[in-house]
Amino acid sequence: MFFLDEATALAAGHRPCAECRRERFNAFRRTVVDSPNDPLPSAVEVDTRLHADRLTPDGSKRLHAAELDTLPDGAFVLLPDGGAVPHLVWGDALLAWSFTGYAGWLDRPRGVAVDVLTPELTVRALRGGYVPELHPSARALLDRRE
Repeated sequence: MFFLDEATALAAGHRPCAECRRERFNAFRRTVVDSPNDPLPSAVEVDTRLHADRLTPDGSKRLHAAELDTLPDGAFVLLPDGGAVPHLVWGDALLAWSFTGYAGWLDRPRGVAVDVLTPELTVRALRGGYVPELHPSARALLDRRE
């Protein structure tokens, strides 16, 4: 499977590969445990949880509601009245996703409820300090804002 970047793959419910990206996979696992002393979940355990988090019983994409203010960098959201364009949360910006790269940005609004595309386990990893790799178009947009 190929995705625009790691943030997109994570939003789709995937995780870093345990074989070819072992260091990234281990970093992901470390951010989803309750305590540094807890055993790290296996790839099967992570996959089972991600599968439950990303799909409803009828097989459609599972979304969860959250306040935009509470979401970490790297989460993908759908904005109210924003159509079907997913936006990546990054700092004080939201980056509009497209198949070819991030296509624009807007200031991150405050006090807004959104639908979160990124599975809850992955949001936990992001809150725990996991930083996804981004497509170069994201950095270009963020650099232009500064």
